[in-house]
Amino acid sequence: QMRLHSKTLIASAVLAAAPMIASAESNFQTGTGSLTATARVDFQVTIPKYLYLRVGTGTDMANNNAINLVAFSVPAANVGNGTAVAATAASGDLGNGVVTARVMGNGGNVTLSSTTLGPLNDGGTNTISYAQISTTAAPLTSATALAAPALADGATTNTTVPATSGVVNRDARWTYSYLNTVTPAAGTYGGVNVNNGRVTYTAVTP
Repeated sequence: QMRLHSKTLIASAVLAAAPMIASAESNFQTGTGSLTATARVDFQVTIPKYLYLRVGTGTDMANNNAINLVAFSVPAANVGNGTAVAATAASGDLGNGVVTARVMGNGGNVTLSSTTLGPLNDGGTNTISYAQISTTAAPLTSATALAAPALADGATTNTTVPATSGVVNRDARWTYSYLNTVTPAAGTYGGVNVNNGRVTYTAVTP
């Protein structure tokens, strides 16, 4: 009985305090002359901090685990002749080595980086430098295209995406091309997360 009685007292206290917590201000005036009554309300809106990065296949403001393969097939007669080679038709979410790139955030300037583990290799000692792969940015929906960080062998390169009033919303069409200015040994270099074929893009906000 004592335990039940205690719970009843606690519940009564909470109910008594609840109107004081939730009630808005009121003001009562009385008299024979001009009267003025005022009541005030305070507002507060909490906005969560967010950061979104997309390179290739994706859905805005959502997770997507698809990783696009950008593949180049150099014609034998053109190896090393300095004529850039476009990626294959199935490469990238927009085809022919073109991907959707987008950064969105509300935490200030964003640092966008690319990281590789080393030059592309054929599973042995032969390599092709990432300097042979260029990334060209063109407008998608943003008036100013999102700049792409350069690709470098076994390194991280950075570019800054400036915020406006603390907000970043920038995108672009990134087109990858193989510059074809060297003559490597025959073979397949890189691949799906093998032979240093994967580039990791990272967005960071303070």
